[in-house]
Amino acid sequence: MLVILPSTLSIDLAKINSDNEIFIMEIVVCIKQVPSNSNVKVDEKTGVLIRSGIETKINPFDLFALEAALQIKSKLNARIKIISMGPMQAADSIKEAFSMGADEGFLLTDPNFAGADTLATAYTISQWIRKIGIPSLILCGKQTTDGDTAQVGPEIAEFLEIPHITNVLRIIDVSQEEITLDQDLPENIQMVSAPFPCLLTVEKDIFQPRLPSYRRKQETCKRNISQLNLASLEDKNQDHYGLNGSPTRVIKIFSPQNERNHEFWGGGPQKLSQQLFVLLSSKQFI
Repeated sequence: MLVILPSTLSIDLAKINSDNEIFIMEIVVCIKQVPSNSNVKVDEKTGVLIRSGIETKINPFDLFALEAALQIKSKLNARIKIISMGPMQAADSIKEAFSMGADEGFLLTDPNFAGADTLATAYTISQWIRKIGIPSLILCGKQTTDGDTAQVGPEIAEFLEIPHITNVLRIIDVSQEEITLDQDLPENIQMVSAPFPCLLTVEKDIFQPRLPSYRRKQETCKRNISQLNLASLEDKNQDHYGLNGSPTRVIKIFSPQNERNHEFWGGGPQKLSQQLFVLLSSKQFI
């Protein structure tokens, strides 16, 4: 039986495992809680965002990854696990993912994880994934709105030593053994397949993220979110996490200054055009 989704994603529902049981795909979706606006402060000593007391939301790019997982789940027997790393308030984002259709939630929270750069973040998440067992598919957003590095997803895959594909535009086919998709390259679009397990980072608009369901929110409001700290991981060396495990060092950081100067000109077209010419020439625009 072959089912075709509107996005052209097709999934073979007839595939079963060797024990004649229905194949259940394990999907992990990585999400991050980010500031909901640009009015954030930075610790000048550490270069770390001060997240306390600010409004937050799920990183918008991660919503596309979550929707991709939900689309697969709607056509293939799958279980979606959400992982987020951050302070306790990040549990709110996991609850929102529950209200959209995710099944399990895990929060990596520990003072030892604070201040992590992309490398330390990816290492921490990969340690958790190794602990529970590498799933068939790991989905990440292309990047985060508070960092824009697009590094964490590929780094997780490298730590786990599994294939990864970035900039996924479209999922074409999913079987028990592999996934086929379109990847956005700088000058063209390439169709590529990857065997499971693998990690994907998806582009925006791969699917339109659904809204949280109020009924599902009520049904899942008491669902447990597993909390993990450094002691929960196999590698308990504090030097591998947080600021200690981050090779990135911020020399200086400051908020941009928004300065706008203006002046009023008067006169006829000839005079105004001459003034404009002089201004543009002085700034070497022409």
